[in-house]
Amino acid sequence: MDKTPITLAGYKNLEEELKNLKEVERPSVIQAISEAREHGDLSENAEYSAAREKQSFIEGRILELESLISRAEVINPALMSGDKIIFGATVKIKDEDTEEDRVYQIVSEYEADFDAGKIANISPIGRALLGKSEGDSVEVKTPRGLKTYEILEVRFV
Repeated sequence: MDKTPITLAGYKNLEEELKNLKEVERPSVIQAISEAREHGDLSENAEYSAAREKQSFIEGRILELESLISRAEVINPALMSGDKIIFGATVKIKDEDTEEDRVYQIVSEYEADFDAGKIANISPIGRALLGKSEGDSVEVKTPRGLKTYEILEVRFV
């Protein structure tokens, strides 16, 4: 089984989501199914069908999270250093077309959130940045065409 790199913060988020699903959501949906059963004929009971569908989603997500957690290789970027961009690094880049600066952290696909400045290591820009250093330029194929970025800073926080 291959290990999946994930930041310490991402790992904690997965654990919290799993705990919530097991301790809050699962009991809640079981109660909803029980109440819906009391309303009679299950074949035409929309509440029962909706609760069963939600239960199926919850159970599937629990299995997915348990698998992710068991395969996780937790990486704490604060304990890392160096001048090359690796998983967990926070990178400041400049779009060479617009001169706009952006800051991204390279994270796993399971914790990526573009709006929060977290990009997946397997995304086009994430792959392009890995292994590069401050001062390097990278070209990234995007849906809008080829983009060029200059790497301004590499930090581990």
